[in-house]
Amino acid sequence: MSETPRRSTRLNKNQEDDTKGKAKPVDQDVEMEDTAADATSESTEKVLTPKELEALVVADIKQHFALFIKSAKTHEARFAIRALRAVSSLRKRLTSHILAQTIASCYVKGKFLFVIVDTISRLLGYLGSEAAASITAEHETTVTKSETPEVDVYLHLLVMIYLLDQNQLEKGMELSNITVKTVQELNRRSLDQLAAKVYFYYARFYELTGRLSEIRPTLLNAQRTATLRRDDDTQSTLINLLLRNYFHYNLYDQADKLVSKTTFPENATNNQLARYMYYLGRIKAIQLEYTESHQSLLQAVRKAPQNNVTAGFQQEANKLLIIVQLLMGEIPERSLFRQPVLRKALVPYFQITQAVRVGDLNKFQETLAAHAATFNTDKNYTLILRLRHNVIKTGIRMISLSYSRISLRDVCLKLHLDSEEDAEYIVAKSIRDGVIDATIDHEKGFMRSKENVDIYSTNEPQHAFHQRIGFCLKLHNDSVKAMRFPLKAVQLDAAEVEAARDQERTLVQEIAEADEDMDEDDDL
Repeated sequence: MSETPRRSTRLNKNQEDDTKGKAKPVDQDVEMEDTAADATSESTEKVLTPKELEALVVADIKQHFALFIKSAKTHEARFAIRALRAVSSLRKRLTSHILAQTIASCYVKGKFLFVIVDTISRLLGYLGSEAAASITAEHETTVTKSETPEVDVYLHLLVMIYLLDQNQLEKGMELSNITVKTVQELNRRSLDQLAAKVYFYYARFYELTGRLSEIRPTLLNAQRTATLRRDDDTQSTLINLLLRNYFHYNLYDQADKLVSKTTFPENATNNQLARYMYYLGRIKAIQLEYTESHQSLLQAVRKAPQNNVTAGFQQEANKLLIIVQLLMGEIPERSLFRQPVLRKALVPYFQITQAVRVGDLNKFQETLAAHAATFNTDKNYTLILRLRHNVIKTGIRMISLSYSRISLRDVCLKLHLDSEEDAEYIVAKSIRDGVIDATIDHEKGFMRSKENVDIYSTNEPQHAFHQRIGFCLKLHNDSVKAMRFPLKAVQLDAAEVEAARDQERTLVQEIAEADEDMDEDDDL
């Protein structure tokens, strides 16, 4: 059986047949490899210079200007949202020279209607003398003429972000005060998305300087104004900033009052909704409402973006979620502690979970003492102290499953309690709370466990299915609310439907008139 020739062999034979009597051509495979190698070498040699990179960043910023102008003219917020989404990638490439060039090419004295005359000098003053000296005549001639204040506020926002990254907090705080005042004076609905970002960095500067309590009245007034104007973006941002402000000073009662007196917007972004759910879950956990806290924290974890950028939020939310699950008597899944983003941060909480699962009070106390500083930094220390009762309950449950009859003294020794009276009290409380199904013989001093009941003969499976069905229905309703349809397409569809109805009415009327004419002819 002859061997099947290779593809290259067949090609070479065809080339020989086609080129009989002619000069032998150069091998095409080698020629293609050389061409690819040349292209690769050219692409590696072609590297953008720093000036070209700066020009690309300036061009991107000017494209954002066009989006803000289009958003203001068409009253469509999606253009402004598209520009603000690109700020995170633009932030890594911002320099003082790029901002100075953009400012010089944007403002024209006397032509920018909504900007004070000294805006250029003020912004350049925050960037430094070197940035001002880098401006050339070319930058001033290539001017982007605009009469919308959205461009001015956006430039102020970029300078604020640059100052924050450079850790120039005092300058950033001063500029944020000016920008907030400008936004409040302009009172334009096209600035709603920008205003939310401005307030966020405004609060961030004050938080890093340790003066967060000073801006609380300003945030409350802005939140009240945003609620009256139905500004969902600014309203959701300000509610979260106020809750963060209260949590910073441990004012949980005021935070609870704010949540009860306000309504979080339904059209808020997922990021703001995730933050709000996290704050709500912490409030409910402190108020001993663990079921509602668990639902809120679960929503916060699922709504948050699953990437390395939001690693800090994922860690904080999962830490609190683990504690709430343990307080509810549940044990978190082991796979949660193996996630790469959470593995290192959840080591102390994993040890606490092991102590609660086993019911070892000594191990719980040792872990609590070893990682007390970490728990205090996370502001979860007081919640973890509540787990002591859960550790004891878990130990009693395991003892109840292991022994049909055991003395209270042995219970005291196994749980490392102080006296038999404490053991008797704890066992009695566990029986009353339904943790174990047992009886106590006070005279002889022992606990007798009853026979295990089949769980499927109780209502627990029904409750579990009810919770899952409720979650699925809520997820479906949220998905339906989050669906968006283009407004113009809806209008066109409605117009087409109305035109079809008019045509149908006209056709019915013509048929009716034709029937009447036929009846008249028959009478004649």
